[in-house]
Amino acid sequence: MTVAKKMQAFAEKSSWIRKMFEEGAKMKAEFGAENVFDFSLGNPDVPPPAKFKEVLKDLAENDKPGVHSYMPNGGYPYVREALAAKLSQEQDVDLGMGDVLMTCGAAGGLNVTMKSLLDPGDEVIILAPFFVEYNFYVDNHGGVTKIVATDEEFNIDLSAVEEALTEKTKAVLINSPNNPTGQVYTKESLTALGKLLDRAGEKFCNTIYLISDEPYRKIVFDGIEVPSILSTTTNSIVVSSYSKDLSLPGERIGFIAVHPDMHDKGTLLDAMTLANRILGFVNAPALMQRVVAELQDVSVDSSIYERRREVFCKVLDDAGFTYVKPKGAFYLFPKTPIDDVEFCAVLQEEKILAVPGRGFGAPGYIRLAFCIDEKIIAASADAFKRAMAKAKGK
Repeated sequence: MTVAKKMQAFAEKSSWIRKMFEEGAKMKAEFGAENVFDFSLGNPDVPPPAKFKEVLKDLAENDKPGVHSYMPNGGYPYVREALAAKLSQEQDVDLGMGDVLMTCGAAGGLNVTMKSLLDPGDEVIILAPFFVEYNFYVDNHGGVTKIVATDEEFNIDLSAVEEALTEKTKAVLINSPNNPTGQVYTKESLTALGKLLDRAGEKFCNTIYLISDEPYRKIVFDGIEVPSILSTTTNSIVVSSYSKDLSLPGERIGFIAVHPDMHDKGTLLDAMTLANRILGFVNAPALMQRVVAELQDVSVDSSIYERRREVFCKVLDDAGFTYVKPKGAFYLFPKTPIDDVEFCAVLQEEKILAVPGRGFGAPGYIRLAFCIDEKIIAASADAFKRAMAKAKGK
C-alpha cells in the first residue's frame, strides 16, 4: 500500500460527511435532485452581498503593474489596517495592523496557529460537539487533542475543562457560533474560561491560549451578539474567514488576530508569518484581500437563515424531535431515537441525507444543515415523520 497508514486512518475518521455526499450524488442521479432532501453539507447558498460583485469587477479591471505580485506573507498592510479597525469594534480591544494576518481561510489560519504554537505532544482541548477537521489540524503539527464534552445544551462545562488541563495543555480551541449545534457561548462563560486558563497557566508555568474559530460570527439570530474573545484573556487568538458572512467559501480568504497585549506577541506573530509561508500558503489570495478590505461593514442577510431555521424547527417539532434551538450558524443538531448511524440509514430510506453526530464527537445526534431553500425544508416534513415512526417501531 503506497498511502500512509495515518492517512488511511484519517480517511476513515473523516468519512461521514464524505459518505453522505457520495450517497447523495447516487440518490440524486437515481431519483432526481428535486426528490432528495440533502441536509448534509454546510455549503452556504445565500448569494454574496451585491457590493461584492461591484467591488470584484472594479478590482479585476485594475491593470496597474504589480497588482498580482507577491506581498508580505502576512498580507497587504492596508488590508490588515482595515480589518484591524473593524475587529477593534467587534472585539472591544484596540488592534493595530501588526496584530492581524491574512490567511487562506479559517482552515489555513488554524493550521498556521497550530504550527506556530505546538511542540510534539502538546495538548489542545476541543469542546464536543466540534468541527470534524480540528483533530487533523492539531495532529498536522504534532499536537494531541483532548476532547471535553459540553453540557446538555452544548454550553461550556468549566469543571470538565478544568479537569482536562495539564502541564502539557497549550491551547483550548472553541467555535462559537458552533458547528454543528448553533450554540453561542455566553460572555459570562467565556470570561470564566479565560480566567480559568490564566490560573492554570500560572499553576503549570505555561501559557495556555484560548483560540476562537469564528466563521459564523455574523450568522446569528434573535438579536444575539457574539461576545468578544479578545476581552477574556490576553492569551487569546481569533481565527475566522469570509466563507459564511460573505458566502465566499471557495475563495479561501480569512485571517488571524492576536490580543494586542499578549506576552511575546512579536515572537508569535513572526512564527505565524513564517508558518503562513512554509506551510505552502505563502500569502492569502491577493485579489480577495483587496476585495474584503472594501467589505468590512457588509455581510449576507442572516434573516434568510433565521427564517429557514423557523421552518425547519416546525418540521422537527411536528415529527417529534428533541433539540436545542440554534442561536447562530446554519445547523440543527437534534437527538436521534436510535443509534445515530442507524437513524441516518432510516432517513435515507425517506430520501433524507443527514450526518451522524459521532462524526462531530457526539453520538446520538444528527447534523442537519439549513443552508438550503426553505421550500425543500418544508417539503421534507412528511419524510421526517415517516422516518421517526420507523425508528420508534424498531
